[in-house]
Amino acid sequence: MPFAPVFRSEWLKIRTVRSLLATLFVLFAVTTAFSALAGLDPEDPGADPLFTALSGTTLGQIAALTFGSLAVSAEYRESAAVRLSLTAVPRRGLWFAAKAAAIASVVLAVALVTCLAAQLAGLAVLGAAADGLTTADQVRGVLGGAVYLTLMALFAAGLATLLRSGVATLSVLIPFILIVSFVVGDALGAVVDFLPDRAGQTVLRGEPDGTLGPWTGLAVTACWTAAALLAGAWRLRRRDA
Repeated sequence: MPFAPVFRSEWLKIRTVRSLLATLFVLFAVTTAFSALAGLDPEDPGADPLFTALSGTTLGQIAALTFGSLAVSAEYRESAAVRLSLTAVPRRGLWFAAKAAAIASVVLAVALVTCLAAQLAGLAVLGAAADGLTTADQVRGVLGGAVYLTLMALFAAGLATLLRSGVATLSVLIPFILIVSFVVGDALGAVVDFLPDRAGQTVLRGEPDGTLGPWTGLAVTACWTAAALLAGAWRLRRRDA
């Protein structure tokens, strides 16, 4: 079976699940609103203006993780719909690739609009504090932020396939990001720079001050995502639907 019709089928599934559409709206609203609010009262006058303008991404990523996990877990939750999907597409690898591609295409499109809106709102509020940003920095922030959110959604999708549960996936990822990465992460030293969220967020900084640069950090997040997707694909191929 060709890839295109399977991809189209998975894309249509996303369009018809209201909870997924609502999650995308939350992604846009939260990221944009919190980016604007961060610009109103930056904690440090010398803070990185690019990161401040896109700081809503740190909360918006929760919606991206939720989208990725729900897009997969819905297959297992709704009367084992995954069995029907795999009956229609017996090649499990093909089906999973199409599912991942559909998730990525939808999130990337929404994330591009979201990061652009968040950055415009954040920079407008920051005013003169953002004068030092170049056009290249701003373009990198929007494109890099969109790719980062997409990778995080796919990361969650891979784990949801491995665990076969959206609740279990979010129960692992959300505390990890909110507690391990941000609360106790600094105690880990340079290791924290290689965590999936912290590594990818370097692309949102005008002047990264950690071990990784903007694109190398995003590459580290991509490696985490690839590992999660491979683990999910292995589980899908090895276990009964």
